[in-house]
Parts: sequence; C-alpha cells; structure tokens
Amino acid sequence: MQNQESLDIANQSEYLVIQSAAEQIEKSFDPDQAIHTILSLISRQMGLNRGRVLLQESATGFLYTAYSYGLTPDEVTQGRFGISEGISGRVMHTGAPVIIPDIDQEDDYLFRTVDRATLPQEPVAFLATPIIRNKAVVGVLAVNRLANRPRAFDKDLGILKLMSLFISEILAVHAMIKAQTQVLQEENEQLRAQAISQGSQYGIIGRSPALRSALNKAEKAIHTPVTVLLKGESGTGKERFSRMLHLASDRQDAPFIAINCAAIPQELLESELFGHEKGAFTGATQMKQGKIELANHGTLFLDEIGDLDFGLQAKLLRVLEERSVTRVGSTRPIKVDTRIIVASHKDLHQAVNRGDFRLDLFYRLNVFPIELPPLRQRDGDIRLLARHFLNQANQEYQASAIFDPTAVHFLESYSWPGNIRQLENVIKRAVLLAENGRLISANLIEQIIQEESGIELMQAPPSRRAEPEIGSPSSTEGLSFQTDSDATQAYGPHTLADDPQQKRPYWRVSDAEVDQLKQALALSHGNKTRAALRLNMTPRQFNYRLKKLGIA
Repeated sequence: MQNQESLDIANQSEYLVIQSAAEQIEKSFDPDQAIHTILSLISRQMGLNRGRVLLQESATGFLYTAYSYGLTPDEVTQGRFGISEGISGRVMHTGAPVIIPDIDQEDDYLFRTVDRATLPQEPVAFLATPIIRNKAVVGVLAVNRLANRPRAFDKDLGILKLMSLFISEILAVHAMIKAQTQVLQEENEQLRAQAISQGSQYGIIGRSPALRSALNKAEKAIHTPVTVLLKGESGTGKERFSRMLHLASDRQDAPFIAINCAAIPQELLESELFGHEKGAFTGATQMKQGKIELANHGTLFLDEIGDLDFGLQAKLLRVLEERSVTRVGSTRPIKVDTRIIVASHKDLHQAVNRGDFRLDLFYRLNVFPIELPPLRQRDGDIRLLARHFLNQANQEYQASAIFDPTAVHFLESYSWPGNIRQLENVIKRAVLLAENGRLISANLIEQIIQEESGIELMQAPPSRRAEPEIGSPSSTEGLSFQTDSDATQAYGPHTLADDPQQKRPYWRVSDAEVDQLKQALALSHGNKTRAALRLNMTPRQFNYRLKKLGIA
C-alpha cells in the first residue's frame, strides 16, 4: 500500500513537471527564463541536477553551454566540446541518447564542466539526449543524478527526452520571433529612411558632420550670385548639390541646366555653351541659343570644368567678367544673368601648374569652393543612403527586398571608392539578385563588389572630350571589351567619325559577346534593364550592343 502511494506521488510529481515545463513554450520570447525554469523543475522535483543545454557555435562548430541550472559561471565557461568529444560530443555527433550509470567508470567522461571533487562522494550518473528539430540534431540536454536512486534510469531518460522536445520548441519559436522582429525592425528602418529622404527637400541624404559642414557652407552661397566651385571625388553628388543651390535660391523658378564638359566633342561644345547664328558654319541652318543664354535668370552647372578646352576657358572667363555671351558667328554680345556653378573631380591647382587650366579663370571660379566629402568620411550616412536606395530600387523593380543585419554592417565597413554612385549601383543589383527575392545578405554584397573590383577602368587621355557611344569598358560576368591597344592590334587604328581631330579610340563590340548578352536576357526574363545590371552595364550600353550584334 505504501509503495503504491509513493508511486502515485511520483507520477503526480512527474505530471506537474511536464505540465509546468510545457507552459514555458508560451514564454519563448525569453528563452533564458523559459529553459532555466525547465532545468530548475527537473532538478528540484526529480533530482536531475546540473542541467545544461549545449548548442553549436556557428563559427567553430564547437558545443558550448548556452543554458544551465546549478552550474557556476566558471563551469558554464568550461563546458565546451568539439563534435564527438566526450559524452556530449558523442550525443551531438550520433544523435543517440546516452546513459552513464557511473561517471567514475567511464573513460570518455571528461569532468570538464564539473570537477569530480565538487560532486557527492558516491556514484554519480550522467544522462544526455539530443535536442532535435526537423530531424536534425541542434543541441544536447544533459544532467547529472545520483546513481543509487529507486527510479530507473530509463524513466529519467524518458522525462529528459520530453524536456528536450519542449526546449527544441522554445528555441524554434524564439528563432521565428527573432527573425520576424528583425524583419519588422528592418522595415521600420526602411520607413524611417524613406521619411528622411522625403524630408530632405533637395534629395541630399545624410547627417554626418562632414556632410553638414558642406551643407552649412553651401547655405551661405544660396542667396548670392557668387560662382561656386564644387570639388570632390567622382560620385560624391556634385550635381545634386548644384541643384540644391538652385532650388533653394530665388532663381528656383528659372531654368536649371547641367552640362558635362567632358561628354561633348570639342567642336560641338562651343556651340552648346554659347549658341550660334544661322549660317555660322556648315549645318547651322537656324539660329540656336546656347546653354548659358538659355539659363538666363537661372543656373548653369558645368560639370568636369577641368576638361574644358583652353580656348573655351577664355570665353567662359569673359562671360563671368562681363555677364554677356556672344554666339558663334556673331559679334553682338548678349547680356545674361546666369548663375554659374562648376565642378571638377580633378585638382585644378595641379592643372594650372601644368598649364592645362588658365590661372585667371581659376581665380574667378575659386571664389567660393565647397569640398564634398567622400562617402568613406561620412560616418553614419552609408546606412541612411543604403536604405534610401533600397526603397527606390524596391519601388522601381516592384520588389520587397530587405537587408540582413550583416549586410548593413558590411556596407558601412567598405570604403566605397566609387562613392554614392557605386553604392546606389551595388544596391540596385543586390535587389535584383536578393536571395529568394527578399533577403540581401553580406555575402551577396561582397560578391557584387568583388565582381566590380575586377574591372580595370582605362584613364582617358588629356585630349579626350567625349565618352564613346557605349561608355567605358566593364565586365562582371565574363564579357570582355577591347581596350585601345587590343583594337589597334586586331583591327588597326579606329576613330569616331564625329570627332576626327581628337582621334579618340573607341570600344568595339565583339561577336563573342552574343552568348553573354542572350544569357543575361534569359536570366532576366527579357527585362533589358535587369539584364544590363547583371552585366554591370547601363541600359544604353546594353541596348547599343543588342543593336550592333543584331540580337534585338
């Protein structure tokens, strides 16, 4: 009768332990507390002491004590095993539970976590069972107990297996909650970045001291007609700054005209800037106003001013000094009220020293210089810019990609030699190549950047005034574009017909590119914009090749 009562009490105790342990699944948002409670229950109610949950380190593969009850901090630190090392390692490796009736008689028991001297001076047993999720071993649940107890080892192992199921569920639910929380945090960050970009009236994103310094200096020039020289590396946002200077001024309702001095052939640039009269030269069938005249009462932005021809430099100097422009083929000056902003990524001081740039024009342009900081010096702005470009790309490509936290860290740690332009390009490609169309990982970002790092950009010769039809050579997926020397070697010297004086070599299109172009189109389901991005081309470059090769 007494044995039956003892059995009933034991069964009731086990039921309470199981019930209380099962309730902890609802508290998966705090796995530390939930698993600690389970380990505490089996220790206090069933004598399964020094419980520990060992999980695998992602970086090393070693088992470590992630949760415990009854262990000191030193013992927790010491509880670390390689796969197949010790009893815990064996359980992790084989996925089979183990009962050690007497740890003193087991050679594989390492006494690493708990020193034998701290255990009772009587036989001590060790029980361990795998923690399994989706048929895979994710960890080990292990306990010590006194060997000489009336309850059978199999009975305790059964309880331990049930506890491992609860712990597996807690870990899985917590991982799901954590993942969903990260998604929500990421989406909140995107919304915050979007709000920032919408609130940045002129589209300049960032809060770094370096950017604020440039903005503060620009603010002083907004309401004056002073000529501004924007200096900085390529891709730092010089045109965006020039637009801000225009839109924030009282000239905002008048035209803003931008022209790249390096992108127009020399013989055409004079007419573009100053205009021409009818009959001024062959082909001038009607009068044309130049960009300076068209920007009257507004703003003219001259990008890459360092590439301006020496003769045109003298004419621009006269515009700045006399506030008038004379069309090609005319002798009549026309008064203009045009605010001029210039930009260059070249060092104009060195250009003056080399004799490539007029000293008197330099002094006229350098009245109010503003240095735009490279992206690597804009602490904290990369995160904001990245999320801004992510929002834009998601809208453009009708996607819903988000950053993995490691991706944002990688973006912030990279030096970005191409500055904002490169960052935007990388993120656009990442949105198109995101894993499962959703997650942008650090590995994907690194892969895209590594592909770009293989591009060797040719430096344009000093006399070069225009980009060739298809832009500079680039490749990320095996496309090869012939350089000047390659083209000369294979075909002899070639020049563009519209620029015979400059003798500019151009990049030829090779029949060997057909397969890569078709493959990119197939992978992009016929979307030419996406196909171009896959090959690190602009849509214009891509379409030029399709036309030349007769693909589309």
